[in-house]
Amino acid sequence: MKLLNPGHVIDGFEIQACLHAGGMAHIYTVQYALSEDGTRRDSEFPMAMKIPRMTAGDGAENIVSFEVEHQILPALSGVHVPRFVAAGDLSRTPYLVMEYVQGSTLETWCENFHKETFQAGLHDIAIARVGAELAHAAHSLHKQNVCHLDLKPANVLIRPNGKVVLLDFGLSCHAHYPDLLAEEMRKAVGSPAWIAPDMRQRLWMDPVPPRKRNPKVPAWLQEVILKCLHPEAAKRYPSAAHLAMDLGNPDQIRITERGQQIKGTGFKEHFKRWLKAAGMHYQPSPLPSQQIKEVPILMVALPHADVSDATWYSLREAVDRSLGIRPGARLACVTVISPNDTSSTDASKSESSVHRMHLTRMQQWSQGLDLQDHQVSFHVLEASDVAHALVTYAESNEVSMIIMGAATHGLQMQRFVATVPIKVAMNAPCTVILVKQDVPFEFLGTLNDP
Repeated sequence: MKLLNPGHVIDGFEIQACLHAGGMAHIYTVQYALSEDGTRRDSEFPMAMKIPRMTAGDGAENIVSFEVEHQILPALSGVHVPRFVAAGDLSRTPYLVMEYVQGSTLETWCENFHKETFQAGLHDIAIARVGAELAHAAHSLHKQNVCHLDLKPANVLIRPNGKVVLLDFGLSCHAHYPDLLAEEMRKAVGSPAWIAPDMRQRLWMDPVPPRKRNPKVPAWLQEVILKCLHPEAAKRYPSAAHLAMDLGNPDQIRITERGQQIKGTGFKEHFKRWLKAAGMHYQPSPLPSQQIKEVPILMVALPHADVSDATWYSLREAVDRSLGIRPGARLACVTVISPNDTSSTDASKSESSVHRMHLTRMQQWSQGLDLQDHQVSFHVLEASDVAHALVTYAESNEVSMIIMGAATHGLQMQRFVATVPIKVAMNAPCTVILVKQDVPFEFLGTLNDP
C-alpha cells in the first residue's frame, strides 16, 4: 500500500502523520475520525496505526508477520507492551491500531551512549539499568507464554521514566497459538545480527570477549554478556528474571574465569563443540511460563533484630527444603531496617557500617545452606513500613516465593493487629510461606532435663 496522506480515514481512524516507512510496514499516528455530528471521540492515550506493505514486490513474510502480530498483540497485557485498540483484516484493509508510546528506541540510546555516559563515568551503571529493564520486559512476555524472537535495538522503546516497551511482534511465537511462520515459511526470518544463539553455527562458536575489544569493560559485565550468549541454552540464565537480578546487583555477581578472559575460545574447544553439535537433534523447548516455575527466584525475609536461634534455624531449614526441590533456583536474602538505624552521627552506626553488619549476618546465616547449584544475593532495605518494603521488592524482582517467619503473637492478637507476615501474605504477588519457630535438634535432648 502506498503512503497515506494526513486526513485519510480508515474504519473510523484518521491518519495524522507518517512515523516510519519501513520494508515491512508503514506506521502512522492516528486519532478517532470526526463523527457525523462533527464531534471527535477522545482517546485515553495517543494511538498509532501499523499497515503492512503488500505491493507486488513485497515478500509473503509481510503478510504472515501481520497475521502473527494480529493474533498475539491483543492477547498481551502489562506495561511492557503497547495497548491494543483495533485491527482490520486482510479481506479489506489490514491494519493494527495500538498505543503510541512516547520515548526513544534503544538504537537511538546506543547512538548517544558514548557521548553522554562515558563523559560522566556512568557507562557501566547505564548499561546495567537498561539491561535490567529489558530483561524485566522479556520476562513479562515469557510469563504470558510468548517469545518475542526479534529483540533488537530498533524494537525496544525506552520511556522517559526509563521503563522499556517491546515493539513489533510479527515474528513472535505464542505457545497456545498456531506458529504461522513455521507453517508458512521455510526460511529464517529476522535480523541476522540479532537472532538468538541457536542458529546452527552458534552451537559451537563463541563471540569475541568484550574485554578483548575494550579492556575497560568490567569483569562482571563480561560475565553477564558471555553467559547470555553461551552456545548451550542450559548454561545461560534460566530466565530473564535471573538476568535482571544480576544486572540490578552487579557487585554481587559471581565472576568466573569467563568474566576475566581476554582471549577468545581456541580452535580445539570449538572443534569439540562442533562434534557435539553434529550429533544434536531438535528438542522442543518447555513452555516459557513452566520454565519460570521450575527455576524461580526465592526470597527469604530475615528479621534484623531480636532474632532467636529457633527462628534462624527454622528459616534455614525451610529455605534448604525449598531450594532442594528446585535445582537452579536463585535465592535473595532480604532484611529491612529502619531509617533511624542509619541516621546516627556515630561512625559505628553510619549507613555503610550498618549495612555491612547486616550483610555479614545474612552471609553467616546462609553458610548452613546447600548452595552448590544456586546463586544467592544479599540485600539490606531501609523502610519504616517493613511489609510494604518486602512486597515491593518481591514485585520489582519477579520473586516467585517468599519465605518468612510467622508472627509470634497469638491468634487473638492477630484479629486486632495486622502483623508484618499477615500484611505480606495479603499483598504479595506470589506464594508466601510462613514458618513457625522450631527448636534446633541439639536442644531436643535437654527439654526434659530438670
